[in-house]
Order: sequence, then C-alpha cells, then structure tokens
Amino acid sequence: MSSAPKQPTKVSIPDSLNRITNHWSPNLVASINDSYDVKIVKVSGDFVWHSHPDTDEFFYVLAGNLTIKLREPGQDESNQLEDVFLATGELTVIPKGVRHCPVIVPGEECAIMVIEPSGVVNTGDATDTGGLKNATNILYG
Repeated sequence: MSSAPKQPTKVSIPDSLNRITNHWSPNLVASINDSYDVKIVKVSGDFVWHSHPDTDEFFYVLAGNLTIKLREPGQDESNQLEDVFLATGELTVIPKGVRHCPVIVPGEECAIMVIEPSGVVNTGDATDTGGLKNATNILYG
C-alpha cells in the first residue's frame, strides 16, 4: 500500500535570496529523491580550500561573478587544472577529489545554487574552516 503523493511546492529563488542575510551559509530550497539537496547561498570574499572525496559538486551562478580556484598557493605545478571563471547563468561541476576554493572579488557579492548529495558538508575535507559552518536553513515546504 503506497502513501498519498506529497503536494509539490513552488519556491521563488529571487524571494529566497532576499531572505538570506549571511554569506557562505547554504540554504536548502529543494530536496530530490531524498538523496540530493538543492541549496542557494550568497557569497563574498574567499571560502576555504577543500575537496569532496566522494562526490562531485555542481555550481550554478544565479547573480554576480564567481571564480573557483583550482591551483592552491604553493601547489606542485604538475596540477594543470585552470581556475574556472563563472558569470551569471553559467555553471560548472567540480569533480570529486579536486581541491578548490570559491572566490569573489572583495566588496562584491555573488549568489549561487549548489546541488550535491544530502548531508554533504560545504567545507568538505577542510580542517581549518575559519569558523564557517554548514548552517543549512530550509527555505521551502
């Protein structure tokens, strides 16, 4: 015996963005198959260098410009990956295990959508998160 279907909800991304007051604090706007989270976040300045050893990470720029650095300072030059520059409406997927650091020009703000498996911590494997937390607020349902 199956349960009744859950009523789909509509989420306004612009309205949800207007409710966000903290940078680098993901906000859950949807869940897919109870397995993937769709999050939006406002960002400014530099994040922390990190990777996600077990999952890819999807970035879609809703507003502003985002650079995802792929060459850590002092890193062996054998890493031939180039930084990824994204403008409004552009996306990229960072493969699992690739160290990266999202960066926004100082004084500017960027809004992004991230899709990743449920439970993934936004600071990945970083040991020093500079006080950043995976404080996910739920903005739907």
